[in-house]
Amino acid sequence: MIMKKSVFVTLFMFFSLAAAHAQKSEIFEKDGLAIRGYDVVAFHTDARATKGSEKFAYRWKDTNWLFANQENLDMFKNEPEKFAPQYGGYCAYGTADGHKAPTETDTWTIKDNKLYFNYNKKVQQIWNKDQAGYIEKADKNWVEIREKP
Repeated sequence: MIMKKSVFVTLFMFFSLAAAHAQKSEIFEKDGLAIRGYDVVAFHTDARATKGSEKFAYRWKDTNWLFANQENLDMFKNEPEKFAPQYGGYCAYGTADGHKAPTETDTWTIKDNKLYFNYNKKVQQIWNKDQAGYIEKADKNWVEIREKP
């Protein structure tokens, strides 16, 4: 009985720390990969979601980023801020509302050469109704919530 309780407490602490780290991260990551392993440069250059390859991996802001080819990797290395998603890839609508929320890759939008993601397609529809207003709110909120859990 004592051993079961000890294992439970250990697992609880492990998962609590893991959850705290995952939410605190400035970059939204899933399974240790930024933007679920998609190539953020391809959203800009090819106007589509393209899975990256571990062959073209790069570590930036304590997160692993994958790219479809060497050219995209080099472009990102030279100007990561140009290609990285706004609000670390967290939901743009959620950020406007003052919190971090995970995102789905198929909700991407490029506005004024900046990449944005949303929680899901339904949230993206709401965000699309006033992108400029939500971006203005999110820009202000991101300064406060970037490092918070």
